[in-house]
Amino acid sequence: MMKNNWLSTLGLAMRAGKIVTGDDTVMKAVRSGEAKLVLLASDAAANAQKKYRDKCSFYNVPLIEQGSRFELGSAIGKVERVVLAVTDAGFANRIAQCQVKPAEVEGN
Repeated sequence: MMKNNWLSTLGLAMRAGKIVTGDDTVMKAVRSGEAKLVLLASDAAANAQKKYRDKCSFYNVPLIEQGSRFELGSAIGKVERVVLAVTDAGFANRIAQCQVKPAEVEGN
């Protein structure tokens, strides 16, 4: 099943220690250039969406908004997670390649 391939890759990245979670930790990774990709749950609050769109845009970090907070959490073996950062370029590229719909699509 191709749709969930990115979730499997997320799990692999977590086991490899290449995922940071939590608002403060992810924001620090974005600012420091450590984050190669940020994943934001599609059901994140509007202010969180705006904050991460703005920061990721400013620091030129790719942002993907896909999956629910429950999908993101279960993919990495945790309870729900609204935001994750991938700190490894290889994993970030693999996850980005699995995406079907671009994050810029709005209003559906």
